Amino acid sequence: MARNLVIITSFVLLAGVSGCDNGGNPATICKNNPELCDDLHKDSWCRREKASLIIQRYQVKTTPDPSGEQVYRLLVNLENYNRCVGLAAGVQHILNPERTNDRARAYGLSAQSLSELQASTKGSNDIYIAFYHWAHLGDDAALKVLLEAEKQQQIDSPEILAGLAGYYLKFDAIKAKQLYLKVLAKSTKENFDPDWLLGLASASRQLQDMEQAYLLSRTNLLLTDNPVDEVQLKAMIGNNSQLSTHLDQQASSLADALKGGDYLESDWPKRLQGNEGKDDGKQAETEPVTKQAADSKPIDSDSKLEKSTEGAKQN
Repeated sequence: MARNLVIITSFVLLAGVSGCDNGGNPATICKNNPELCDDLHKDSWCRREKASLIIQRYQVKTTPDPSGEQVYRLLVNLENYNRCVGLAAGVQHILNPERTNDRARAYGLSAQSLSELQASTKGSNDIYIAFYHWAHLGDDAALKVLLEAEKQQQIDSPEILAGLAGYYLKFDAIKAKQLYLKVLAKSTKENFDPDWLLGLASASRQLQDMEQAYLLSRTNLLLTDNPVDEVQLKAMIGNNSQLSTHLDQQASSLADALKGGDYLESDWPKRLQGNEGKDDGKQAETEPVTKQAADSKPIDSDSKLEKSTEGAKQN
């Protein structure tokens, strides 16, 4: 009950829930629930971020006891909107200066709402909210919540597991690989992020499995528009053209399984697992973990790949 009150006041929800079914239409939501939109800018800039925020606000408002995931999505959408409208506020309108003023007003109000919501959710043991505070704010206490939850196998979200996999990638490639494999197993074709393959490829490289690193990097390229340097990519497997042809075919098969949502039913989980965990002594040297908050955030999954994959687009 207290959490609901904090969430509501954080973005000035003072009116009762409308009896109308607003569905997912932002314009209809704003018409029937103006308090959800009054602090937002009026023009068409940041349309996607604005629409996502309105819909998420409405979902939280109309849910008697909002889940941690709903609050997490609200935090993320509010942060995305604040960032976008902040940039838009820097665009000066000569003919319509009121647009600039309106965006500046929306930026200030959304920044205040975000700050209040961040403060009100700090210290939460909810997995999703803890993930936000760690991944977005570098909160080490939130990280401890996540590490304990993962140890107890209480995390099912591929997004959160991928974040923890990136954390372990700094100092424990075997654990990182285990988590990335779990990410692939728990993801669906709707929520799968191809760049998770880059994290798994980086773990494979640290474990000296260059063929798998190549395979995963190639699969990522088949599923994205990420740039590639073929020379450096093939150098990972010693410029073996026969092997690269074989691995390219396998990458196509893996890409099809992931795109079609058939990964878990295929033989790919066992094939990618290989011998991981059976010989911990073969793990390559990795960097020691740091206790600094900034360094405990999820690292970019492609940060240790060849330059052919370092150019991958960030979300």
